[in-house]
Amino acid sequence: MSETLQAKIARVKRELDAVPALPGVYLWKDADGQVIYVGKAKQLRARMRQYVSFQDDRAKIPLLVDQIDSFEYIVVDNEHESLVLEKNLINQHSPFFNADFKDDKSYPFIALTKGDRFPAIKYTREKHKPDTKYFGPYTDSRAARDLVDIARRVVPVCAASCADWRALKRKTEALAAKGEAPSPGTFLGADGAIRPCFDAHVGLGPGACCGQITPEGYAANVRRVERFLAGHHAEFVEELTAEMRAAAAELDFERAGRVKARIDTINSLTDKQHAVSARNLNADVVGFFREETVAGAHVLMVREGRIINSNEFVLNRGTDVPDLDLAHNFLLRYYDAATSIPHEVVMRALPEDADAMEAWLTEKLASPHGAKVRFCAPLRGEKAELVSMAETNAKHTLMRYKVRTNYDDKRVNDALLQLESALALDAPPMRIECFDISTIHGSYTVASMVVFTAGKPDKNQYRRFKIKTPLDEANDFLSMQEVMGRRYAPERMADERFGSKPDLIILDGGKPQLTAALAMFEEMGIDDIALCGLAKRDEELFVPWQDTGPVVLPGGSASLYLVKQVRDEAHRFAITFHRELRGKGMTASVLDDVAGMGPVRKKALLKHFKSFKNVKAATLEEIKAAHVVPDEVAEELVRVIAQYNESKNATETALEGEIDG
Repeated sequence: MSETLQAKIARVKRELDAVPALPGVYLWKDADGQVIYVGKAKQLRARMRQYVSFQDDRAKIPLLVDQIDSFEYIVVDNEHESLVLEKNLINQHSPFFNADFKDDKSYPFIALTKGDRFPAIKYTREKHKPDTKYFGPYTDSRAARDLVDIARRVVPVCAASCADWRALKRKTEALAAKGEAPSPGTFLGADGAIRPCFDAHVGLGPGACCGQITPEGYAANVRRVERFLAGHHAEFVEELTAEMRAAAAELDFERAGRVKARIDTINSLTDKQHAVSARNLNADVVGFFREETVAGAHVLMVREGRIINSNEFVLNRGTDVPDLDLAHNFLLRYYDAATSIPHEVVMRALPEDADAMEAWLTEKLASPHGAKVRFCAPLRGEKAELVSMAETNAKHTLMRYKVRTNYDDKRVNDALLQLESALALDAPPMRIECFDISTIHGSYTVASMVVFTAGKPDKNQYRRFKIKTPLDEANDFLSMQEVMGRRYAPERMADERFGSKPDLIILDGGKPQLTAALAMFEEMGIDDIALCGLAKRDEELFVPWQDTGPVVLPGGSASLYLVKQVRDEAHRFAITFHRELRGKGMTASVLDDVAGMGPVRKKALLKHFKSFKNVKAATLEEIKAAHVVPDEVAEELVRVIAQYNESKNATETALEGEIDG
């Protein structure tokens, strides 16, 4: 293997580290950017690594790997979707190495012939007819056939393959052509006798061919089958479950096993199919994933209900610009160059100038049939799920870019150098410790300490503190002094579990917190650790050596992004601990406030209901039925819990505004 090939494979392997362990479709590309192979995988990262590690023993792999220069992938929800998407992309790109994998067959559907007086059900691969309602497509043809059988066993309906149904169809069509309605004689055989077909005889058909069901009754059955095929399976699963249990009770385990298999078939077909739409959808589905100053964009091209291609982009703006501005600028650039204009653009939110953009794209579409382009921002349903898929893939687009370009490492290095300069440090702050205080009215006061090493979270070094200083109300000054005294006491500084001395301490809360820490450091004789206080409102940094005002980091800079990331992590860690303590304290308080609830009864109650959450959710009747406390204590417990819930709701409302830090 040449050194050039070795270097290329090493680069591709490194880029594969960012590929998720999720189902999806991957596209290998050559140096010219041409797709040379499309494949699907249950776990993308593991499958793609097999190629460059030569763990795949197919004869074509060495030649394929020799030509690989880059890759793309699209994440989907399940294996069914990856199969459908793989076929669409192979048809779209015709990759050289997929020549032996070509498959031009159509997908199977289940259909109801709604144009007939007695609609029939059928399994089909036919082109869609206007008077037939189709369900699917299904990637598992056997499961689709089984589904037809299951539907007919639960709700009898005629099959299009039944010879008697076809004879009935011909008779009714002939009468309709004459303007006559069918009469009971329509259903008579040649000898004048009424004979049920085989399906009606065994219970699969309702007997339309022999007059055993009225058109109205048959229509009701068809509506139930439509509900089933549309995915409303609960009522059918309940019926089959009851049948299975009845068979098991009769010790007819063979029949119970067959019913169980039908239930499993129903459950296996509930996987949502985003990769193929049941409708003839013609749309571009646009998704974004944004970080501080960079964003990924992903466009799924859906044509005739199928995802045939996807386009991905990395933008040099992220959360530093409004969502609608980012979307507007992207749409202008994308559709200015696009040659394939869809009938619909599906996004999370409509652009502000949607009307003007619709008119512009309609003009570019230039449909001879007068079709117009419209924007859609769905809240639920199939289109909303497609938007979620596009957003997921936009996230992975950005991840791939960051790995390929070492974006994070470069940005972290820039951030540390910028902080060194802005805060007049002796060296880049390789170890940053950040503290935050959380309390509510001075109760359950805690502090968090998070550590960032080389600009990245070092969670093994995180610590949390319960404030021991007695407080009648919130006092950040005293709380911060206590934390500084405990963390930077000589015994803590010598404790390896607390790590090395920090290069920079960030205190969430601005100048007051900085003043408290400086006072404690002066008392402890510490003067060799840099400190700064971060103000919430304007992201300003207060430093001891500057009295003229705070240090303001440039908006959108790597240093500001890092400082905010450190602050937010400290805030999250502190609030989590605060809520944990408050929840435990309030639980104990509630049970202690119940008259007649002693330690023994409290223990028995929690043992029976497993948790305080279950106790809160229990009704008075359920508590009495447990027979662990007297009825009068149960009534008092329910009253106290109701008061607790009212108090908790009021506290939660005030919490966001009153938690310090």
